[in-house]
Amino acid sequence: MQAGHLLSVGATLGEGPAWIDGALWFVDIKQDTIFRFDPATKDLRKWQAPDHVGWILPSANTGLIASLKTGPCRFLPDTGAFEPIAQVQPDLPDNRLNDAGIDGQGRIWFGTMDNLEQSETGRIFLLDKGTVMPTNLAPVAITNGPAISPDGTRLYHVDTLGRKVIRYMISAEGTPDAGDLFLQFSGDEGHPDGAICDAEGGVWIGFFGGSAARRFSPEGALTHEVNFPVSNVTKIALGGTDGHTAFATTARQGLSDEECARQPLAGDIFTFRVEVPASPERRANT
Repeated sequence: MQAGHLLSVGATLGEGPAWIDGALWFVDIKQDTIFRFDPATKDLRKWQAPDHVGWILPSANTGLIASLKTGPCRFLPDTGAFEPIAQVQPDLPDNRLNDAGIDGQGRIWFGTMDNLEQSETGRIFLLDKGTVMPTNLAPVAITNGPAISPDGTRLYHVDTLGRKVIRYMISAEGTPDAGDLFLQFSGDEGHPDGAICDAEGGVWIGFFGGSAARRFSPEGALTHEVNFPVSNVTKIALGGTDGHTAFATTARQGLSDEECARQPLAGDIFTFRVEVPASPERRANT
């Protein structure tokens, strides 16, 4: 399958796509920008954040929940205001928040990472009703996902530099077990990046440097591969009017001038259709 080009934005590091209330939201982490795109009207809006913004997710309360470099915040699109919720790892100024997912109870599982992409200082945290709590997941340099299965029992944590995905069983109280290796990649596929689960528990992963997004069954078998005309595929979101449309963010980061010239669509938004639809919408309880 080949992804189609949808929207020109030329993001340095496009990330965090989410289908929220009939529109695609996403961010450019390195340009500190939040975007909202309505595929029906082609309307594109954007907001400048005060710092690196890693993701934006729907809330059951006022506004949206977004991540700034130092912690989660409430984002109010009508005014463009960012209201801090908590600080995370204030003792590690080179770290930033990176990727996130919502479980069935409205808790946000999110990760941090070394912004220099070297030190294993990235950890997974849990945001539950406005309170941030650490988890027992092992530290890595670049956290991605976590993706949570539709039934809320499994969490998939992507160790990007380790080129692997660890699967954890999580209790109703939000406690992960010791985890087991779900996927290990050789490096030929690129680096596994953002991850989500679809309605059947399949795991979609974007591959940075791999020119592809791939879906794996709950048992870890490759079921679908979608090719892109750009190298750095960061993450997909499932949505659209029927939940069967995938939207993918991409990045120009790490490409040389020559590679950018060969990939003029790098950093843009792409789309393709999927057989299995999105999981039912989840909203943060914060």
